[in-house]
Amino acid sequence: FASSTIIDRLLSFWRSTRCQRFGFLYGRYDRSPDVPLGIKAIVEAIYEPKQGWEEDGIKIDVDSDDFDNEIKRADIVAHACGLKVVGMIFTDLESTGESGRVVYSRHGNSYFLTSLECRLAAYMELKYPNACRWARGGQFGSKFVTCCISGNEDGDIDVTAWQLSNSAMALQAANLIVPSSVPSKMCVLEPTKTRYVPDVFYKYTNEYNLPVTANAKPAFPVEYLLVNLTHGFPKDPNPMFHSDNPFCIENRDHLHQAQTLGLLKRHINSAQGAPAMLAVVLSDFHFLVYLASLDILGPDDIKLIGRIVSNPAESAQLAEELMASSGWQTLSLMLQEASDSDLNHSSGAAATTGQTTDGGHVPSSVGNST
Repeated sequence: FASSTIIDRLLSFWRSTRCQRFGFLYGRYDRSPDVPLGIKAIVEAIYEPKQGWEEDGIKIDVDSDDFDNEIKRADIVAHACGLKVVGMIFTDLESTGESGRVVYSRHGNSYFLTSLECRLAAYMELKYPNACRWARGGQFGSKFVTCCISGNEDGDIDVTAWQLSNSAMALQAANLIVPSSVPSKMCVLEPTKTRYVPDVFYKYTNEYNLPVTANAKPAFPVEYLLVNLTHGFPKDPNPMFHSDNPFCIENRDHLHQAQTLGLLKRHINSAQGAPAMLAVVLSDFHFLVYLASLDILGPDDIKLIGRIVSNPAESAQLAEELMASSGWQTLSLMLQEASDSDLNHSSGAAATTGQTTDGGHVPSSVGNST
């Protein structure tokens, strides 16, 4: 993660509502110096799509047209900034009742990811395959990662990162597995007249310390599908998005944090017409996605904004070029008619960290530099 603030802004939702939250990770890939031929994904932003939220779960319709259109709009902005979808993240947090402590529910004696989460992760990895010139079909595996924010053994908030194996992707692609009512078990479907299901086996060590091969039917442990990943935060953060006044996060209207034209007007006016200050204002992924959703700026304007964000050395000069464009002039005229009463005075709450509904403090290990 480029900065711990990225995680803190996602956690602010749980701290305000005690309900869970889901988001897509947008970032870029780079060489990992700690692993031979290794690759690391550097997360620069988290986009939170429309979702149903509860204290014990999240509801997302990943097959709906509205969901696809929303993600495509975020993808356009990310592509202009040189970013792409690198994974997904969700919270699974429950307060213990003690100030600043959460339940430690995910461990070796329970589960790391539930069977339902594993199937969603496999679905996403199939949706975002890895390009490979050595594969016959031009694709092999996936770099898509799944992150879970939950409690650790000390009762603090922590992040764990996973990938589903190529075997899991193949089982999902062939529609051979379904989640079970037991979170730690994945079910193998029974064969039918129209579906052939081959024998699936897995190995484990029994109580006599001997290797045993067992049939996966009717169910098998989900950890056989998981690949563990490392994660961390830089000691000296230098994130791509570093706006001094964070814009309201999308799809949080029920928290009185709605993205409105009045809020957009106030956000842009904070630059006071100075190109250098406008470049800083534009350095907010949530602000850019909302700006693109208005369909006022053209594709060339969005690309120019992406250059402003991704090229700090030339940002002031490029911002001056943006202010002179016809699309920006049209936006400025429209914002002059926006009502100042249409402001979101609660937008700053999205950036707060550590405050809970009961006044307690949630110490988070994710803020430590590693």
